[in-house]
Amino acid sequence: MKTLEIPTFECETGNYHTFCPISCVAWLYQKIEDSSFLVVGTKTRGYFLQNALGVTIFAEPRYAMAEPEEGDISAQLNDQKELERIRLRIKSDRNPSVIIWIGTCTTEIVKMDLEGIAPKLEKQIGVPIVVARANGLDHAFTQGEDTALAAMTHRCPECNPRITHQQEEDVAENVVADVDRSNKFLGGKGKLNRCNSVLFGSLPSSVASQLNLELKRQSVPVSGWLPSQKYNELPALGESVYVCGVNPFLSRTATTSMRRRKCQLVGAPFPIGPDGTRAWIEKICSVFDVKPDGLEERENQIWKILSDYLEVVTGKSVFFMGDNLLEISMARFLIRCGMVVYEVGIPYMDRRYQAAELLLLRHTCKKMKKPMPRIVEKPDNYSQVQRMHELQPDLAITGMAHANPLEARDIDTKWSVEFTFAQIHGFVNARDALELVTRPLRRRSDSSLGCRSLSKQTLDI
Repeated sequence: MKTLEIPTFECETGNYHTFCPISCVAWLYQKIEDSSFLVVGTKTRGYFLQNALGVTIFAEPRYAMAEPEEGDISAQLNDQKELERIRLRIKSDRNPSVIIWIGTCTTEIVKMDLEGIAPKLEKQIGVPIVVARANGLDHAFTQGEDTALAAMTHRCPECNPRITHQQEEDVAENVVADVDRSNKFLGGKGKLNRCNSVLFGSLPSSVASQLNLELKRQSVPVSGWLPSQKYNELPALGESVYVCGVNPFLSRTATTSMRRRKCQLVGAPFPIGPDGTRAWIEKICSVFDVKPDGLEERENQIWKILSDYLEVVTGKSVFFMGDNLLEISMARFLIRCGMVVYEVGIPYMDRRYQAAELLLLRHTCKKMKKPMPRIVEKPDNYSQVQRMHELQPDLAITGMAHANPLEARDIDTKWSVEFTFAQIHGFVNARDALELVTRPLRRRSDSSLGCRSLSKQTLDI
């Protein structure tokens, strides 16, 4: 017999109704400052990236397109020579520290051997080439970042097992290790730095600094981030390193770091919302045998700051159609805020990687006395629309393609892609996450007040 505390998992036959995963270039090229991206695909992919990047196209972002023609598709041309020509031009124009090839659906269909070509060109031009296949045949929207970071995991230097004793404040200051030619990892003061904790996931520098500071308050050292802002500052990985993700769509990166680099994964909920951030920090502290200090007070303080938003969402219902793989974490956070989540659609979910998040979701539903949402992997959108018609949720968080049709059915919507680009991680940014959620609810409330006011004026007349 099913209970409210036990998740109900279902899998439908729907396709990935999401953005193309090559859109990860839009935020990764800004995060890895000395990188250059080459997207290998048709003109359609180029048009899509221009739209995804928006006006920044006029700022000449560090990416280029290699567009196969009919001759390439029929295997009549030499792929290696053409890619070599583009690579030499990129090196001449940009002189990047690393070149990242993004393989699209086209490269999959014509079986282009990017992994075989890359080492040869890397040796010729003297610039590292990382191959990441981010095609929409196999991956959902945000999994493009996952494939890119998993590929970069192989390029991280080996952790030096020799650790010297040094003061804790020195360890905390050396957030990113510098790599010299002898592969020794030196801190900012010339001392061998600890290689014991690495965080992975692409976040804005300000958000990454906030999370570093939260861990520093608990005396937990952070050796570095994947990705790093500079390619030659990639964190060291090895058997003595604990790795922990900040996003639920990075399961491939987590698996690669464990299987290929022998790292130890910290299975924690993700730092989204005050509850998730506290659980994330507590889990990391437990790994390092550190007793958390002041986290409960810190979380309660943030909930007090969010009180005005909580008044808007308490008692409201929400339906996730599934797009960016942040759905489980966002659903857990919104339930903690007092909302009812009818269904959580998600394109793909690694239950092992999200095990801690699912457990926290169960505890949150029990604590808030809310029903456990239905979790649907690869949802069929037609069936979802029928279910929404029956449930009549106050809000639907969906991809852009379905927003207007749902609005026409009088269902308020919020684009899920906005949560990908917004700053929603950590204690401080919980307010920004709720700002996105409450905006359509407040808009409807203001509209209703306006209508009632107009009716009153008519009666007075």
